[in-house]
Amino acid sequence: MIIVTTNDIPGSRIVHVYGECFGLTVRSRHLGSNIGAGFKAMAGGELKGITNLLHECRQEALSRLAAEAQRVGANAVVAFRFETTEYGGTGVEVCAYGTAVAIEPLGAPQGPH
Repeated sequence: MIIVTTNDIPGSRIVHVYGECFGLTVRSRHLGSNIGAGFKAMAGGELKGITNLLHECRQEALSRLAAEAQRVGANAVVAFRFETTEYGGTGVEVCAYGTAVAIEPLGAPQGPH
């Protein structure tokens, strides 16, 4: 599955647009992470527990986006973005979204899609 932030993919043409697709995950931080983040915020520096949480959330949301695009028949996603929302300091929602499309290499004969 090709996933890009651009509206097109060099060397390919979009032959069918399936429409919007997304992958979503919501995670809560554990108590130790909240306490550690509070102390770290006073001293300054990277909040590694939260960094890891966001990285895992993004990976999961991206995987779910790819699965959703594949489910509708797409082989690529264009105009890909992430959106993140914090919930009351206890959790985070990460949404990966874009437009599911069918692409084929430039020069390939166009068939019905």
